[in-house]
Amino acid sequence: MKIDIETAPTRSGSAYPAPFDAPCQQRRRVRLGAAAGLQQFGVNLLHLQPGTWSSQRHWHTREDEFVYVLAGEVVLVTDEGETLLRAGECAGFRHGVANGHHLQNRGAVEAVVLEVGSDDPEDEVDYPDIDMRIAGGVFVRRDGTPYPPK
Repeated sequence: MKIDIETAPTRSGSAYPAPFDAPCQQRRRVRLGAAAGLQQFGVNLLHLQPGTWSSQRHWHTREDEFVYVLAGEVVLVTDEGETLLRAGECAGFRHGVANGHHLQNRGAVEAVVLEVGSDDPEDEVDYPDIDMRIAGGVFVRRDGTPYPPK
């Protein structure tokens, strides 16, 4: 089925609780997989304005992730350090590997990244740099206390 990118569902900003949402407010995801009705994996066009992060640094217990830079450049931040990814370069993240990662647009122009990832309802997410996890689809502190809904 052909996807009309202009009418595909879009998510802008961040659902993270404050103050963790701040570096991600200028991100926009065009949900191509959702537009096609896909259920086993997601596909997004991620638009990152200068100074914007893709997410807080995180890793998944049950979901693999893959990113391919289509335009601009981003800095991939992991436990090993920082790696510049330019248009035409890619990276992947296996589920269960406790190596937090995210992308930052430190350039002067918008970056566009194709994101592909598993969609497992039992996935949990750990954010190693901050007091946050996702458990049962809810943002919680490390002690399990839920953050207030946004």
